[in-house]
Amino acid sequence: MTRGLLDLMILHIPGLKPAEQGKLCGKFDSEADLAALSRGDLEALLGRPLKRFTAMDEIRAAAERDAQAARLRGIRWVSLASGDYPPLLREIYDPPVLIFYRGALPGGDKPMAALVGTRRPHGDALRAAFEIGRGLGRYGISVVSGLALGIDAMAHRGNLEGGGRTFAVLGSGADEIYPSSNRPLARRILETGGGIISEYPPGTGPQKWHFPARNRIISALARGTLIVEAPAKSGALITAGFALEQGRDLWVSAAGLASEGTARLAEEGAGIIYSASDIVREWGIDGPAEEGGTGDVGKTLAHALARQLSIGCGLA
Repeated sequence: MTRGLLDLMILHIPGLKPAEQGKLCGKFDSEADLAALSRGDLEALLGRPLKRFTAMDEIRAAAERDAQAARLRGIRWVSLASGDYPPLLREIYDPPVLIFYRGALPGGDKPMAALVGTRRPHGDALRAAFEIGRGLGRYGISVVSGLALGIDAMAHRGNLEGGGRTFAVLGSGADEIYPSSNRPLARRILETGGGIISEYPPGTGPQKWHFPARNRIISALARGTLIVEAPAKSGALITAGFALEQGRDLWVSAAGLASEGTARLAEEGAGIIYSASDIVREWGIDGPAEEGGTGDVGKTLAHALARQLSIGCGLA
């Protein structure tokens, strides 16, 4: 059998932290080696008792179901042990043992920027998310975000408008687009060479506790994270913390400084970004990019703003 089934089995061992899954990933070459272990063997390898344990035949059956579901739904996966695993993600303390994805994985030819923020933004912050995402796309820089309503969706849309390949990291399976209103956006991401990424197996629905965990992946995939707008208790602040912990650049948008969380990050030393040019200049990337919302781009921005304001800004 394939290496992939081994990694799927590791994913189904209950109660393991990502770092422990990674440790097991490097220990075995086949699912047969893992299947031969007893509970005591696993506890000895991990150096701690397991509160729960599932029989290895059940774990293997669950892994086989995931593999079949992935094939049927056009989902691929890449293991921490594979050379195709995103290199920046591999650097962090607790990288996922598996990344499931539809479309493409990020390439390593140019750095990516993470743009994140509240689901209930002000109009100026929505415009900034779109325009900065678009400007980055014109420089060939991909945006990674979370496909949420509000700032995330506008950053994805802007990056697509600028000709970028954008990547969405989900708190659900790669086949479970949440919110459902962003399914057309997800299709466009895939059609334009981007990717839908998740650490969760196919069929996994969105759970509240998945979203803070997925934020570490968003920040890890990017060279820098821009918090466009964040109130005091925004989940975007969790992403900011991960970016700092991972040694990434951290900025805030000038358009979001009226929000308490964004303002606090600026007071604590985060750089202030006014346009995509500020980011590319800091990274030393050359190439002209026209910014602003005129002509056809202005119409696209106006349409996207209206759509987000109507369906997204009233949601937490």
